[in-house]
Parts: sequence; C-alpha cells; structure tokens
Amino acid sequence: MSAVPSGGAARHPDQTPAPDLTRSQLAVLTAYVALIEELGTDDVPFRLIARRSGVAERTVYRSYPTRAQLLAATAAWLEATVFAREPAASVFDLPLTVRESMRGYAERPELAHVVAETTLRTELEEPPLAPSEPAAARLVREELVGTEDSAQGHLAAALTHLDSAATWVVLRRELQMDDRDAADAAAWAAEVVLQPSRWDAAPR
Repeated sequence: MSAVPSGGAARHPDQTPAPDLTRSQLAVLTAYVALIEELGTDDVPFRLIARRSGVAERTVYRSYPTRAQLLAATAAWLEATVFAREPAASVFDLPLTVRESMRGYAERPELAHVVAETTLRTELEEPPLAPSEPAAARLVREELVGTEDSAQGHLAAALTHLDSAATWVVLRRELQMDDRDAADAAAWAAEVVLQPSRWDAAPR
C-alpha cells in the first residue's frame, strides 16, 4: 500500500515532521481522533475505530498492535497537523508562538490532553534514539552565539517545554486558569526566560 503524507500542505523545516502514513493508517488516526472528541476519552475500542475508519479490525491491529503505539502515533500526527506551529522568524518571537500554541490547544482540549499525556509517557518509557532538534533549540543556537553551550541548552529546554501541550494542561487543569490567562501566562514565562538574552542582544 502506498504511503501518503499525513498533511496536505508543504511543511517548514522548523515544524514537527508529518509522519508518512499508509492510507489505512491515516484513516485509522483520523477516525480515532474524531472518536476521542466525540466520546471524550482516548479509551476507544479498536472495533469502533475500525468501523469508523472503514477498515477491518485486524488492519487496525496490524498498524498499531497496542494501545500505547496507537496513542504515540496519534500524538505525533496531531502535533504535525492539527497543532502545527507557524515557524518563528527569531528566537525573540517565540513568546508569540507559545501564545498561539496555547490558543490552539484550547480549541481542541481533548486532543491536547492526549498529546500531553502520551508524549510524557512515551518520553519516559521509550526515549527516541535520535530526536530531531526542536525549533527553539535551533533558534537559540543560531542567534545567541555568545551564550555558553550549557546556558543555550537550558534556554532551549525551557522554551520547548513552554511551547507544549503539557504546559497547557498544567495551566488549565492544575492551576485552573481560563484559556486566555493560560495563553498569557505561557507567553509571559517565555518572555521572562528570554529577557536576559534580549538585554545582552540590545545595542549598547
């Protein structure tokens, strides 16, 4: 079966790469996402996913033998498509990117929870062997050339974490912020992280 891209539009290198999927896999993920939002849970029976996607139940299991694999594939696909980010032109534009990400998660809360919980679980249990460089890390490395490597790493890690579904879940569920306050808080935190570098970069 031929592979098809999971998203139709061309993607910028800074964005999460859209995984190559077979037509059956794309049908399964699309159906699963729709059912998550309809039922309010990711614990959807495989037979129901098969019925909605129009493929045999054995095809679902062949593509994703376990629930964990299905969730991991779904989270990756959501980040590359539904929650795709516009690339920031500069590291100092990242607070705006973070704000827009939080707004995007707020529009699809059930899916944001799936991404947050699945990504955390996957990173803890099965860390990738060769992770791609996050956009924040690339911008920090390219623009903050006078910053020590360790400081660059801390900045990139903080900015990458702030621009995530996990941050949105914490702000909304744990801190009980509304959508607007959550977006403002995440953007403000990113601005605070960048402020010393902004001062260093300012003309003297």
